[in-house]
Amino acid sequence: MAKRVTKTLLLTGFVGLILGLWLLPSSRGQNQRDAFSRWRPTHELAGGHYVGSSACAQCHALLTAKRLANPMSRALAPIESCEILKAHPRLNFRNGPYNYEIVREGNHSIYTITDGLNSISEPILYCFGQGKAGQTYVFQHQGVFYESRVSYYQEIQALDFTIVHPRSVPESLAAGLGRPMTIEAAQGCFACHSTAAISAAQLQLDHLMPGVTCEGCHGPGEKHIQAIKAGSRKLQIFNPARMEADDLTQEFCGACHVSFEKALLMPKQAGTNNLRYQPYRIFNSRGHSGDPRISCVACHDPHNKLAEDTAFYDSKCLACHLTARGQAKTAARSAPACPVSKQQCPTCHMPKIELPGAHSKFTDHWIRIVKPGEPIPN
Repeated sequence: MAKRVTKTLLLTGFVGLILGLWLLPSSRGQNQRDAFSRWRPTHELAGGHYVGSSACAQCHALLTAKRLANPMSRALAPIESCEILKAHPRLNFRNGPYNYEIVREGNHSIYTITDGLNSISEPILYCFGQGKAGQTYVFQHQGVFYESRVSYYQEIQALDFTIVHPRSVPESLAAGLGRPMTIEAAQGCFACHSTAAISAAQLQLDHLMPGVTCEGCHGPGEKHIQAIKAGSRKLQIFNPARMEADDLTQEFCGACHVSFEKALLMPKQAGTNNLRYQPYRIFNSRGHSGDPRISCVACHDPHNKLAEDTAFYDSKCLACHLTARGQAKTAARSAPACPVSKQQCPTCHMPKIELPGAHSKFTDHWIRIVKPGEPIPN
């Protein structure tokens, strides 16, 4: 607890410094001493060239095939292969005098906002999100990338306001179109939802590979293949598994899923608004620091589909916690036993909470004893 508080105070005190440096990967805890050791999913690796998952499959066929079941592999889809918009060829949403419409036309979908007299229409370029909870759309207007003001939500199978976007009636058609994205924001979105979208510090969407592929986490594979063919012991590939647990969660996964440091720079994203930021939430959990059993990959295999069996997650909790009072502690299991139950642990300690406006519940990764009616901690 004291260590966590100290770390929190230090990070808060130096938030100004972090603001200037948060895009740079940290040097702490590095176990890989080559050019790949500082690579992160949101950063381009100079001189690296992508080869595609089919090249990876030549040696890693099983992992490559299993990866397709992971939700991250469907984090982005080009409009022609967007299954949700294929299944819903006409979607409408009303906001005051403005009507939003997404209409399928062949292999394309057109995003329109109209007040009945005038309208703005643009073809959707990419669908962000697999659609299990929702899906948001990106298009270009007057040369600028926009995030759609409305998104599709699976629970209602209809459009509603995109999370974080204003829910008020816009002042004009242009203002209601969506969120204009800066170059940096667009690069961040594409870097986290696709692979190989950035080259020479520029968006290169003609090189983009939809979703998070093998190289989305391991980095460009060309030098790796060359090293293998040459019989070199220097594999020239990034392996996140070699990172320390806290660095893996906060620096690597947190590069896209929002780390503690990034969350500090987002003061408006408090309470329920940061439920989606799993690395930030887990950072606040008691006893998390340094234990690989309390990290993203302890429960979530990036090469496989997301586990949904409650018993699976119970087994992860019981790897650290005793199962009964008075049970002898061991080096591996020393956390106290739960006095209530040794089953369905997440129900009380990591409950699913409704995120306002999202039409979906998100698992709260701030592990704690959750009491009914208490406010969600920030």
